[in-house]
Amino acid sequence: MAVTSRNASGGGSDTKSHALKLWILCTVPFIMVLGNSMLIPVMPKMMAVMHLTLFQVGLVITMFSIPAGIIIPLAGALSDRIGRRIIMGPSLIIYGLGGLAAGVSAWLMPHPYPWIMGSRLLQGIGAGGTYQLAMAVAGDMYQSGKRASALGLLEAANGLGKVISPIAGSALALAIWFLPFFAYGMLSFPVAVLVWFVIKEPSGKKAKGGVSRYWQGLKYTFRQKGGSIFTTFLGGAVVLFVLFGVLSYLADILEKGFGYGEIVRGMLIAIPVLASAITSYVSGTVLQKKIVSWARRIVVLGLGLIAAALVLEPLFITKNVAGTLVILVFQGIGTGSVLPSINTMVTSATTSQERGVVTSLYGSVRFFGVAMGPPLFSLAMTHRYTIFWAVAGLTAATALLAFFAINERQMLPKTMTQNHGASRPKTLKRPRHKLS
Repeated sequence: MAVTSRNASGGGSDTKSHALKLWILCTVPFIMVLGNSMLIPVMPKMMAVMHLTLFQVGLVITMFSIPAGIIIPLAGALSDRIGRRIIMGPSLIIYGLGGLAAGVSAWLMPHPYPWIMGSRLLQGIGAGGTYQLAMAVAGDMYQSGKRASALGLLEAANGLGKVISPIAGSALALAIWFLPFFAYGMLSFPVAVLVWFVIKEPSGKKAKGGVSRYWQGLKYTFRQKGGSIFTTFLGGAVVLFVLFGVLSYLADILEKGFGYGEIVRGMLIAIPVLASAITSYVSGTVLQKKIVSWARRIVVLGLGLIAAALVLEPLFITKNVAGTLVILVFQGIGTGSVLPSINTMVTSATTSQERGVVTSLYGSVRFFGVAMGPPLFSLAMTHRYTIFWAVAGLTAATALLAFFAINERQMLPKTMTQNHGASRPKTLKRPRHKLS
């Protein structure tokens, strides 16, 4: 994917080498998403082998996601100071080691559940320095509308991982139920090597000056654009909260209600996720030309589509697999349309010197959304309509908030907005005085 654009200062251009870097960056979200998605179709097997409830097995997802959500902003702030690659490489190693530790625990321990939970915590710590920093690097490399295309490709890679991982997890679990844990190390270690030796970050992107100056810059950004930033954060969290919650519930229904085995469950779960991945790529491609006009509209329409799907899903999910999958495909289309738009606005909302921490804060709320989904939707086993329709209301409210609170012209840089007519809204003048 050859991508060219002018940099933020108006001089220079993105080189062809950026294409190779972008494809390597795409392996990072692909590997990271396996952390949860590969285990979803295996959850019924884990429940049976370790004698767990649906809530307990849902915590296997939560124990990965919460530490990742906590670590992400710390990794982002540190990456602004010392560089993205220095954080991403070791993080991928820790991520892989956590997976291997969970696999060894399941293999050798008579009661592996506590050990698996501890290993998942370690794995989540590693995940905290991966996908969001890849987004930040892409934001550093591409300064024009091509940024939307690059971030759409990253989100599509994330979605492709969600497509492949349920099938791969199911296939591996057919041999040994804990084999998916070992896959994390086998995949993440080579990616860590590629990131370390190939990713060379653009010069002049690290934060300069003292810590006081850095945090003053962040304070300025949030004072100027806080409403739009926090609304995009909420939108990303809600979308992934719904996706992982519904898919974990679906996996249990497919096993208990319909008697489907691991492979069939994995393939069925992959269908709506594939719709999301395809939509992410298409959405990112379209956005590179229509980003200013369409970004907020796409977020609102995508959230509305997800809310409508949530209203219909409890009517079909325990009775008709085909009807459920059709509705879930529309939910996947909504998910795949929302995320590239939000990703582009978040990574564009600040300067490269502060991009790591802002993008990582966004990643944190995404992970917290993922963490809350499976445990909450486990309550749908006894309160199906209440849970689905309450979450539909939350999603619709988020869409309404996005319509009124997101100002895409305020979030995007001049290189994206200068060719779209209408003058940009007045903003606070960035302080010129020395901050450190």
